[in-house]
Amino acid sequence: MKNNNIRTDLAIELRENLQDASGADIPGVQIQVEQDENHTVTWVEITDKTGAEAMGKPIGNYITLESDAMKENAPEMHEEIVKVLAVKLGRLHNLSKDAVILIIGLGNRHVTPDALGPKVCDKLLVTRHIGDAVPQELIGKLRDVCAISPGVMGITGIETAEIAKGVVDRVKPDLIIAIDALAARATHRINSTIQISDTGINPGAGMGNRRLAINEKSMGVPVIAVGVPTVVDAATLINDTMDKLLDAMVQAAPEGEPFYNTLVAMGQDGNRYGIITEILSPDAGNMFVTPKEVDAVIERLSKIVANMLNIALHPGVTTEDINRYIEAV
Repeated sequence: MKNNNIRTDLAIELRENLQDASGADIPGVQIQVEQDENHTVTWVEITDKTGAEAMGKPIGNYITLESDAMKENAPEMHEEIVKVLAVKLGRLHNLSKDAVILIIGLGNRHVTPDALGPKVCDKLLVTRHIGDAVPQELIGKLRDVCAISPGVMGITGIETAEIAKGVVDRVKPDLIIAIDALAARATHRINSTIQISDTGINPGAGMGNRRLAINEKSMGVPVIAVGVPTVVDAATLINDTMDKLLDAMVQAAPEGEPFYNTLVAMGQDGNRYGIITEILSPDAGNMFVTPKEVDAVIERLSKIVANMLNIALHPGVTTEDINRYIEAV
């Protein structure tokens, strides 16, 4: 019993919901799945306008890695995830050795589920300021990387995209990588999923805030977005609970009876999510839910994302090198 009117920032979930509703492949959308013992990588490519309209997302590539190991303190599995993500990121954009990369850590440092971007910036190997001071043994191994955490408009009074554009005009990067917290449709994907896309991002998407987009059109530079779902909205959580409850009741009810037919109709009601949202408003309509251990998980996730970027952007630098750098700072 699926509902297509569910809010999510993950392309993989949009595709799942649309396919469940139609029972057929979605025109203009291609998918590749790589299954491993510890993780699953799903590559969703929106190839044309038809696919973009169906998905509600721009034409481009959306790579999603799912692994429950990201929620746990499992350093060896995290290193494996880092290496896989670094390779996938490299496939989205070809960088020359002298490329300049600007990384933007979006979000509010003071709100834990929204602090992923700033925390990632704290762990990045930034090198643009080093210049000619690079040690001989590192020449050719480091690219020019710089990073900013511009905060949120509620604190600065400035649109994040405006700050980003000002920095872009000054730094003139060859690539922007924007990191932000997202929202998921399925609770099992919270803090266990990383999405990488080459279509840019809307700051604040995970918290339900829609600001000016940071993408190639607005910045004049290619933009790769890295997002982790850290929250699920209350209406989605209630809707999922009702799905499970209705499924159980349908299985227990005698088939063909009026009560059985009523339950089936309730499960197929595409307006249920909207009704739940109306009932929750205004008191809980904007409520988002996150796991209680989010502090520790965000710290681990920020390290995974930062290490992925460090490895992908600095050729010749190993995970061990990066770990030593992070411990030093």
